[in-house]
Amino acid sequence: MIERHVTFDVLPGKEKDFETFFSQEYAPAMCRQAGFLGVSLLREADTPTVYKMVIAFETPDLAAAWRASDGHKALSPRLKSMYSQSRVTVYEVVIGRK
Repeated sequence: MIERHVTFDVLPGKEKDFETFFSQEYAPAMCRQAGFLGVSLLREADTPTVYKMVIAFETPDLAAAWRASDGHKALSPRLKSMYSQSRVTVYEVVIGRK
């Protein structure tokens, strides 16, 4: 399993739009992808314009398939319009619990 941690610096005033877009459009589209295991959206307590999206897929190839999908390509321009920059770190999950 892999996790992609994507940090977004959301534009001031766009926080609610970002959250709504994530919950109503982005996450549902991702949930339909093969190999999808889960996604969370976290907001920094001290800096409420900084969000972290934690995405889990079975394999790196299945995560790459989501990024290359028509659904992701269609949603990306709207997502990008709500933040100034993003950073991605990919992790291989070595030990996990539920």
